[in-house]
Amino acid sequence: MSRTKVAIIGSGNIGTDLLIKTLRGAEHLEAAAMVGIDPASDGLARAARLGVPVTHEGVDGLLALPGSDEIEIVFDATSAKAHEANAAKLLPLGKRLIDLTPAAIGPYVVPAVNLDDHLDAPDLNMVTCGGQATIPVVAAVSRVVPVAYAEIVASIASKSAGPGTRANIDEFTETTSAAIERVGGARRGKAIIVLNPAEPPLMMRDTVFCLVTAPDPAVQEEIRRSVEKMAAEVAAYVPGYRLKQRVQITELPGNQPVGTLLADGSGDRPTHQVSVFLEVEGAAHYLPAYAGNLDIMTSAALRVAERIAAGKAGR
Repeated sequence: MSRTKVAIIGSGNIGTDLLIKTLRGAEHLEAAAMVGIDPASDGLARAARLGVPVTHEGVDGLLALPGSDEIEIVFDATSAKAHEANAAKLLPLGKRLIDLTPAAIGPYVVPAVNLDDHLDAPDLNMVTCGGQATIPVVAAVSRVVPVAYAEIVASIASKSAGPGTRANIDEFTETTSAAIERVGGARRGKAIIVLNPAEPPLMMRDTVFCLVTAPDPAVQEEIRRSVEKMAAEVAAYVPGYRLKQRVQITELPGNQPVGTLLADGSGDRPTHQVSVFLEVEGAAHYLPAYAGNLDIMTSAALRVAERIAAGKAGR
């Protein structure tokens, strides 16, 4: 059975983890190239040892590799600004791009929520690690009741944040906030990221707050069931993804300022806060298990590429 050939741009933490995942367990994909700009990077050295063609000359080097015309899907694990330049060179050549940066040139994709909506798009954006972890929860709540406001806080170990992640902090908050609204369904969204320097490093933790109107206990239980079901769907491709405790739904005080601010034209305002606490344990394919932020991005990107490849082959 032929496999779809893929290339990975970016030989840092995310790109190297993605390479190892592709080699270890991808059913429909073949790692055909690893691309970087630092000839001394560990990612390129590791790829070469594993028999994957490598280049340290960026996208131009990729296009010069023998057989590069057979590569159909390119993962971009560089930075938001670099992706803009990479896309300008690769899209005219008919390459399908899966963007693991916050560049947001193409549509936002969160596999558990909207994977099938954008399989034909030439450039798919994987939002951010915090977005992949929390947007499914916001979507699960919004499937039951309208979400007036959703706020997410992603806390990751400082050691798991490489140069690319640190260079994209501003884009992280902007892209995640926008995707909370467009994919998660919240009327307004806000994202916060915390790089935790604690030693030993702490596992990725995410908190989701949604403001809703849900005074009916039966509706509250439906919200809980929806979130639990969604968590199971994410865990199907990110095994370390889990709820840390039961979904909390608490009544907002009658004079809550944010409730008044978010009231719609009818004067209705949110009555309850839904609080969801998550943990993401990494598979430790490249970095230790505390790097769940890396694992959820690469697992989600691999899920998208596998679906594209399977659909192309009619499998």
